[in-house]
Amino acid sequence: MAGRACGAAVSVLLAVGTVGGCGTVAERRDGVRDTAAVFETALREGAYDRVCTVLAPGTVQELEQTSASPCAKALSEASPTPGGALRRTDVYGNQARTVLSSDTLFLSHFNSGWKVVAAGCEPQPQQLYQCRIKGG
Repeated sequence: MAGRACGAAVSVLLAVGTVGGCGTVAERRDGVRDTAAVFETALREGAYDRVCTVLAPGTVQELEQTSASPCAKALSEASPTPGGALRRTDVYGNQARTVLSSDTLFLSHFNSGWKVVAAGCEPQPQQLYQCRIKGG
């Protein structure tokens, strides 16, 4: 998982326009922030089962296939670190990016709410983000 580019998923997330999505921009931004907070709190507490509940289905599937373990065990083995304080949240319709002090999360809106599509993401000079946790 480490060092693999998030590639197309991140470029699609950043390319999505501001049209679409349910609710006002403020409501969507609050939903993104709430999901990011749940993700970060669970990660900080080592509650990987709770982390898995806010991951997008494709991200859970990728983690499980790559590690040949259930999501929570795969995360435990990967030992991702919390990203710290919230610095910025950008919402693009049904896609979002949350920049933390030492991480960037990418989220998508599903029928069940906002889910983390990629985490452990760092920008690369003149390239796409590189994400340690991502969907396929």
